[in-house]
Amino acid sequence: MNRFPWNNSVLLILALAVGGAGGYWLAQQAQVQAPLASAATESKPLYWYDPMVPQQHFDAPGKSPFMDMQLVPKYADAANAADSAPAVRIEPGIQQNLGVRLASVARGTLNRTLQVTGVLAFNDRDVAVLQARAGGFVERTYSRAPGDVVAAGAPMVDVLVPEWAAAQEEYIALRHAGEPALIAAARQRLLLTGMPSGLVQEIERSGKVQPVTTLSAPIAGVIRELDVRPGMSLVAGAPLARINGLGHVWLEAAVPEVQAAGLQVGQTVAARLPALPDRPVSGTLASILPENDQQSRTLQLRIELPNPDGQLRPGMTAQVSLGLTGRREVLQIPSEAVVRTGKRNLVMLAEDQGRFRPVEVRLGQENDGLVAVLQGLDEGQRVVASGQFLIDSEASLKGIEARTLDESKAQMTVPSVHEADGRIVEITAQGLTISHGPFSTLGMPGMTMTFALARPELAAGLKTGDRIRFGVSQGDAGLVIERVRKQEQQP
Repeated sequence: MNRFPWNNSVLLILALAVGGAGGYWLAQQAQVQAPLASAATESKPLYWYDPMVPQQHFDAPGKSPFMDMQLVPKYADAANAADSAPAVRIEPGIQQNLGVRLASVARGTLNRTLQVTGVLAFNDRDVAVLQARAGGFVERTYSRAPGDVVAAGAPMVDVLVPEWAAAQEEYIALRHAGEPALIAAARQRLLLTGMPSGLVQEIERSGKVQPVTTLSAPIAGVIRELDVRPGMSLVAGAPLARINGLGHVWLEAAVPEVQAAGLQVGQTVAARLPALPDRPVSGTLASILPENDQQSRTLQLRIELPNPDGQLRPGMTAQVSLGLTGRREVLQIPSEAVVRTGKRNLVMLAEDQGRFRPVEVRLGQENDGLVAVLQGLDEGQRVVASGQFLIDSEASLKGIEARTLDESKAQMTVPSVHEADGRIVEITAQGLTISHGPFSTLGMPGMTMTFALARPELAAGLKTGDRIRFGVSQGDAGLVIERVRKQEQQP
């Protein structure tokens, strides 16, 4: 007979309760210890290795038995860093159906030629004004009208100036008296009344009073204003006509402020007019106006074009080609690859195994379908040039956000490609033998060694003795050259 009247069911319930409590305690301890164990695992290297013999692993740091250098640690988080970044994965067949097209991030010289449209205008620096120098009356206007083209010295208007007639009579009378001092004083009086010197000479030659004076065009050009009619009276200083010269015309054009860097006053400008398709015109950038248009965000240019035959007429349109100074090599991608959100610029970076992720970039000059990338991408990477908006929408639906440039810079502790300077010693089928300087990001000193090529075309155009800047990546096969750029040879 049992001393305790507990049946088997009660004992089973107690056992389950004790086991559950113990399991809960163990689970809590596991949750507490897991981050610590994970942190310890991440901070501890998996092994050490020689970059030239990466397949050989060592359990402790030290000097490499193969090369005169220290072993490099390999961390677990570094091995999985590429897989940890969130990305959109698309199968190759689906990429083809979506029309996804990739473009490489390449280094080159951006063609800095700006094409804009301009309009011809009058040259406001070549203007002459015809005025009445004394009060009088208009006798004749020679049938002139605004818009007429006149030559220099062409008659414009005949005026009768009573004051001039009286002074002329006095001058002629003194000439008959034969007193030189009085004659000189009278002649000077004619000039002081505003009488043109040509008219004074005509009076001296003819000896007759010239009551009506013909006022002529001071320069050749087009009549812009003509405020004179037959029979009207004039006051001294009244403007009669305004003439604009046509020897040079202005070509006024607007350039986006983001593309204006590199323009210089005095540089040569090429222009083509639809009205004169077989006649290209070369001019000079006369000035860059100091005020920026706040509506269109453009700078106004004033280009001076020669017009010896008068065929360039204000109001005509022209296509302007502006060469920008300061050419230099930059990273560049197709402009169509950029997704412009209004707040920042993004590209869809293509990775291995059909993975795509958004990356923020900082852009520079843009021209001829290409845009310079100042920050955010490396040479040799690939971006989506067509179909990027579909991938960007998918990334947004999955909550995949592009890191800001500051975040990306802070997380780039170890670059994927390590660069150094060197000189080519030999080119073989196995790769390039290079006498190189130290790889600062690898902790690897300078030496002479042979590197395999990631792609055979990297050796195109290279020869023994060339000085190069090259980048290598680490893999199971050792250090492999990913990019090569020739440098200027030292004298």
